[in-house]
Amino acid sequence: MQERIQKIISSAGIASRRKAEELIKEGKVKVNGVIATLGMKADPLKDHIKIGGRLITKREKAVYFILNKPVGVLTTLADPEGRSTLSDYISRIKERIYPVGRLDYRSEGLILLTNDGALADALMHPSRKVPKVYRVKVRGIPEDDKLVKLRKGIKLDDGMTMPAKISKAGITRKHKNSWLNVTIHEGRNRQVRRMFEKIGHPVLKLKRTAIDGIKLGTLRTGDIRKLSRDEVMELKENIGIKKA
Repeated sequence: MQERIQKIISSAGIASRRKAEELIKEGKVKVNGVIATLGMKADPLKDHIKIGGRLITKREKAVYFILNKPVGVLTTLADPEGRSTLSDYISRIKERIYPVGRLDYRSEGLILLTNDGALADALMHPSRKVPKVYRVKVRGIPEDDKLVKLRKGIKLDDGMTMPAKISKAGITRKHKNSWLNVTIHEGRNRQVRRMFEKIGHPVLKLKRTAIDGIKLGTLRTGDIRKLSRDEVMELKENIGIKKA
């Protein structure tokens, strides 16, 4: 999260905010090797801020967590309307972490949270084609030819989707609705919901169960856990980041 340079200096206990402004005006503050100016912002966890050649920021150790997001929780850290957010579930974590990607308000399941900006950017970049796995309940029983359309790619308002992997996982007895396993390689807004709306079978329930090999497993709704070193290494290797 970016903050004004003088606030970062003050928070680090180096000088008051007023004194920090004076240091900036005198050209004694540099951000990533560039002389800072009043009004400039930086991220204390990502940027190198120096005063007279002395580094005053220290990057936090990279951490990685997954949360089983409940239905009715916003995938954000704050909401002006006071609705439930991820902050309600990560308050005990001392590092400042943020979600990678989103799940809509009505959906549940795996959310990856980290302070590793490089990993987050790589996972969300369309060129990586990171697989995301969902268990989906839809209204009715889709005919095979409709599922074939999704497997090949279907045209939505924002363009053609990439081919999806879809397998049938059962039919509910009472209402004759369908459960399906769905894997997509994009991160468009409400993509899975829009895909099934397009073929006339709206989504009733949606749960993300995996992101590129990181599985939700038996993690209970609302619980959070730290990824193991092996999980982080595998995730980074899969997306082309060599070091864990």
